[in-house]
Amino acid sequence: MPPARILLMYISEVSGHHSATLAIEKALRILSPGAEILNINAFNYTNPISEKIVNRLYMSIIKMTPRIWDYLYDNDKIVKKINSLKETVHKLNSPKLKNLFDDFKPDVVACSQAFPCGMAADFKKTYRSSIPLVAVLTDHVPHSYWIYDTIDYYVAPSEDVALRLTKKGVPAEKIKPLGIPFDPKFNKPVVRAEVSKRLGFDPGKLTVLIMGGGHGLGPIKSIVKSLETVNADFQEIIVTGVNRKLYKSLKKNLPGYKKKIALFEYASNINELMTACDIIVTKPGGITTAEAMANRLPMIIVRPIPGQEANNTAYLTAKGAAIKIDNAKDINIVVENLISDPARLNDLREGAGRIAKPQASLDIARLLLNLTGRHA
Repeated sequence: MPPARILLMYISEVSGHHSATLAIEKALRILSPGAEILNINAFNYTNPISEKIVNRLYMSIIKMTPRIWDYLYDNDKIVKKINSLKETVHKLNSPKLKNLFDDFKPDVVACSQAFPCGMAADFKKTYRSSIPLVAVLTDHVPHSYWIYDTIDYYVAPSEDVALRLTKKGVPAEKIKPLGIPFDPKFNKPVVRAEVSKRLGFDPGKLTVLIMGGGHGLGPIKSIVKSLETVNADFQEIIVTGVNRKLYKSLKKNLPGYKKKIALFEYASNINELMTACDIIVTKPGGITTAEAMANRLPMIIVRPIPGQEANNTAYLTAKGAAIKIDNAKDINIVVENLISDPARLNDLREGAGRIAKPQASLDIARLLLNLTGRHA
């Protein structure tokens, strides 16, 4: 039997969508080393110039006017209004997509973002293709841009999301609540003392991990400044992602901070850093929060942007896995309270553990392999 051919599609290189397909690819290579996998930035493949413009526009809106994103995100009126435009874009992209499908001949297609999933769904409809198409959702509230009749399966982050999808008209038998995919290495045992030693940290001292996603967004400098006022002794790990300006600013000020701080740019060992920590202060992106839950790591979310971040935060706080604060200046109070109340900290750990799906990537990989006719 020839090897399985699996096409994975995402958008934006530095994004949770890309991290998700990379995690699935890694899981596939564990389960089926001989599988042929193409992991492609679909937006860049079909519209390389438009991708740069849209990415810049998106980042500008998120940073400067997040309320506009809140209006656009999962707005049924907007979905209906842009439907004809979306169909036109898909038709324009269809020849390129056909070339891709004809050349690679995938046995199954999986998409971690609604735009390429919509392209593939319309491709199936136009060319009457029977290639199995799987939508892999990476946020805890599904939006209407995902809904297409020709999608064969939806991988939902949780049973709650599965229920929301059925309310949007997706048949229950099409939904698999397998979780959000993240790198399988997060499930490998890591010795905290060893990681702490490499960092020059005391493994027995409370440690806080501060992140702002791959782009290093959020009020990280304000968070660090506020934590300086906490009387208790603890350590901090800060990851700035691709935000060079933030990294340089924090590095310049490091000698003046009272707390012991380990500063990183784009780190590839987040699994180790999470193991060495007791609390994470982060943006509520789907991948990061899934990783944190797998590590039973209590989350503090500061000023989530409207749209998917606000929805993710609402889910995580309702499940008792996270605390939300609106002002970065108040984080000192939250951390002080958690340090003085170990039972509350443990409740957050338990909340994260209850909703964690640590085997998500491997379970999704098994689903894709089964759809190709090869069983893992």
